[in-house]
Amino acid sequence: MKAAPKTSLHLVATRIPGRSPAVGRLQVGSLILPCAIGSAGVRRDKREGDHASPAGSWRLLYGFFRADRRAPRSSALPMRATRPGDGWCDDPASALYNRQVAAPFARSFETLWRDDRLYDIVIVLDYNIHPRRKSRGSAIFLHCARDGLDPTEGCIALRPRDFRRLLPRLSTQTILTIR
Repeated sequence: MKAAPKTSLHLVATRIPGRSPAVGRLQVGSLILPCAIGSAGVRRDKREGDHASPAGSWRLLYGFFRADRRAPRSSALPMRATRPGDGWCDDPASALYNRQVAAPFARSFETLWRDDRLYDIVIVLDYNIHPRRKSRGSAIFLHCARDGLDPTEGCIALRPRDFRRLLPRLSTQTILTIR
């Protein structure tokens, strides 16, 4: 007997008109969750450091989680525990720009092992991965939000309880559209 094909889940993150540029909602079918987006809103012409979330549709690739904190429920996404030296290069001059790196690292990088709990669960989007374009934005993730859904640097962030509820439904077939 042939296995049923996996259906892809489509997430849509949208800025809420008339509100702060960073206030958004994430729609998953009939489920609507509040989310945070980049403090500069959503832009088609994303640039490194512009604080905007990149407009477009991005596949979820894989994720990380803090194993020393509350472990996430299972997911069809490949997930691995972060370690204290894990980072993500955000230096456009580096050959490892927008790639995972290990500290110590001579160039600028985003620390994946954080005390503020934002990366207790983090999913890597395929934004600017293949092909990778220098200065077009790095470390664009789906991750946990700050209390109050404060703006991000360009990522999409969900309240931890909402993220944990959504995680078991996510797979490498999931598409996140930001608009």
